[in-house]
Amino acid sequence: QVQLVESGGGLVQAGGSLRLSCAASGLTFINYAMGWFRQAPGKEREFVAGINWSGSSTNYVDFVKGRFTISRDNAKNTVYLQMNSLKPEDTAVYCCAAYYLSLTRAPSYWGQGTQVTVSS
Repeated sequence: QVQLVESGGGLVQAGGSLRLSCAASGLTFINYAMGWFRQAPGKEREFVAGINWSGSSTNYVDFVKGRFTISRDNAKNTVYLQMNSLKPEDTAVYCCAAYYLSLTRAPSYWGQGTQVTVSS
C-alpha cells in the first residue's frame, strides 16, 4: 500500500533551521506532484509548499517565501522541505501529500506528520 513517512521534525530555537523529509513507497513517485502542509494547534491545516513531478516548478504560501525550500529526489522517492529562519509561529505538525499528476488536483495520499516546535 501507499505510504508517506515524514521525518526530521524536532525542537529548534527561533532563527534555526530544520530539514524535513517525506519518503514515499507503494506508488510511482514521478506520477505525483508533492506538497507540504502544516497544522498548528487549534488551527486548520494549511498549504505550505508544492513541487511538480520533475522538480522544475515550485510554489509557496507567502508566509514562507524566502525561508522555506521544497525539493525532491525522484531516485530516492523523497521530497524535502528545508526550513530556515524559523519563527515560533511556524510551530505545527507538518505533513506531506501526494497529488496524482498535478497540484491542481486534491491530494491522493497523506503522511502522518512530524512535529516542528520553534521556541522563542
